[in-house]
Amino acid sequence: MSDPVLVTDDGPVRVITINRPHARNAVDLAVAEAIEQAIDSYEENPGLRAAVITGAEGTFCAGMDLKAFLRGERPSTPRRGFAGLVERPPAKPIIAAVEGYALAGGFEIVLACDLIVAAETAVFALPEVQRGLVAAGGGLLRLHHRLPYHLAMELAITGRRLGAADAHAHGLLNRLVPAGEALTAALGLAREVAANGPLAVTASKKIMTESSHWPPEEAFDRQRAISEPVRASEDAREGARAFTEKRAPVWQGR
Repeated sequence: MSDPVLVTDDGPVRVITINRPHARNAVDLAVAEAIEQAIDSYEENPGLRAAVITGAEGTFCAGMDLKAFLRGERPSTPRRGFAGLVERPPAKPIIAAVEGYALAGGFEIVLACDLIVAAETAVFALPEVQRGLVAAGGGLLRLHHRLPYHLAMELAITGRRLGAADAHAHGLLNRLVPAGEALTAALGLAREVAANGPLAVTASKKIMTESSHWPPEEAFDRQRAISEPVRASEDAREGARAFTEKRAPVWQGR
């Protein structure tokens, strides 16, 4: 039996591939546990600075494995939730590379990512209501922050599908690419991220993801608590030296 999740490292970039094409890469417990392990080791490895998650053989992910659900299986982990990701995404950046369908929990995996690259033939949807279920893997919590409210509500309560062109037009996607090129484009974007100071990237992500919940009168103080350690780091000095010396910086992550 093949591994349900494939993990490969290309320099500073980790690629996580859901590998159940016979089930349209639907998520069962084995997939969730393997993704969590891949995310944990990504966070722990200072040499890895960006990650890409994708699906094998032209489909991103059809969501929860309903056959496993009927057997009583819950495709979640205690720490990171559905698919070993959605409740606690990594502190480092993660990019979705979407070909084909990203449905239900598959769309929720996409929404848990920081950047999204999709093929022109990609399709997104939260069809849980059509099955008597609720999109409780973060889809209802995140979608209305990424799309106009009424469009997000329509998708949530009708279950209708959103094509990649419309998703891009509404600002959901970072890149829209020809079919078959999502992973290549996502890797290019990941390398752009990985070329930057890792402490600065992680701090910037933390501020962006957390600041919407900060009281306005506390926002700059909270930002300062995150940004000042980066400003005082060896990497900050290296970045300044590299700029003045007209060379590429050599980051140490400290």
